Amino acid sequence: MSNYSKWVAAWGNATSITDRTAAVYAKDITLRYPIRICFSGSKLRFRFSNLTGTEPVTITSAFAAKSDSEQSPASQTSQNASAPVYNPVSITFNGSASVTMAPGKEIDSDEISFDVTAGETVDVSLYFANYTQMNAGTLITGPLSSGKYSYGNFATVRDLPADLTRNTNWFYFLNTVDIFTEEKNHALVCFGDSITAQDWPDYLSLRAWDAGFRNVSIIRRAVSGTRILREYNCITYAAYGLKGATRFPIEMNVAGASAVIIQHGINDIIHPVGVEVNKFRPWSDMPTTQDLIDGVQKIYVEYARKLGLKVYSGTLLPILGWRTYNENRDVIRNEFNAWLRTAKDFDGCVDFDVAVRDAQDSRKFGPGFDSGDHLHPSAAAYKAMAEAVPEELLK
Repeated sequence: MSNYSKWVAAWGNATSITDRTAAVYAKDITLRYPIRICFSGSKLRFRFSNLTGTEPVTITSAFAAKSDSEQSPASQTSQNASAPVYNPVSITFNGSASVTMAPGKEIDSDEISFDVTAGETVDVSLYFANYTQMNAGTLITGPLSSGKYSYGNFATVRDLPADLTRNTNWFYFLNTVDIFTEEKNHALVCFGDSITAQDWPDYLSLRAWDAGFRNVSIIRRAVSGTRILREYNCITYAAYGLKGATRFPIEMNVAGASAVIIQHGINDIIHPVGVEVNKFRPWSDMPTTQDLIDGVQKIYVEYARKLGLKVYSGTLLPILGWRTYNENRDVIRNEFNAWLRTAKDFDGCVDFDVAVRDAQDSRKFGPGFDSGDHLHPSAAAYKAMAEAVPEELLK
């Protein structure tokens, strides 16, 4: 008899506005996302999101299947002995195989019986038969973050046809995967912008697993370009997402969450350039250090405390060499970082800045830690960021 007693998020993503291109709709398309499950459990449930959509979206069918299934003895003697076992389980919604999500809404699936052993990967496959507005999705990267799309209905097929399939790092509609698991298990939320939408949460997941911390999942809630205090209302920058006050209460809907790491605010500092340079980026958007502090306190910390979560700050990384760098921006970054390190608002600080900055010049990345744009870290730096997270958060 299992000791499974509660729901915990095993995987999570933010939902934002996808990049506005000439092609906004898809039709007769399969999306597949391999989700690594770090807990053992007996049931799964799924949240899908059309949060940023402006039209209803209908999921024609959805399935979950273990992507690393091996052949069973029975199948080895069957006529299709050469074919590996692939047993898709229908994801249903109030008993129906199909569901329509209203614009601006998220929807939870029914619970499905699905035995999972920690470390297994579950394919979540979605099929959309009709014209579908692809407006709700988020770009994420990392060693555990990649999906595929295929032209046609292949949601129940193990091997997607190579000639009709491409890889993608855009995760559309799939928002959260929960597992019914043991009481000891919990979720750690990583909240932020492009730096968190990129690799370090995946490296943190791998670090926890390799170190034997098997009762924590890493839930990423991050959107490239997003700011604490502002958001854009133009298609050029629509994908930069919703502002913190809108995002945070929605994205903190995380079953079994125990704590959140907040690494956010650099885009508030680097985006404004003046309307004479960019009509959508006025100097009036430029925050003071106190503006950023007030935003984190009132938007993030107060809400997280209401949920009973521990709250850890994450310092902002160096920006010397970034195209809008100037001394005043770095003054704000350093003042904000000083508060993030010392404020009693937090249960602790993850000092990402110290982990990746140059020992001789704290304004810039250390050797090998700059991706090349002087804002985003390299793969080595993302690993260093993951290593900077205190062990206490992974236990």
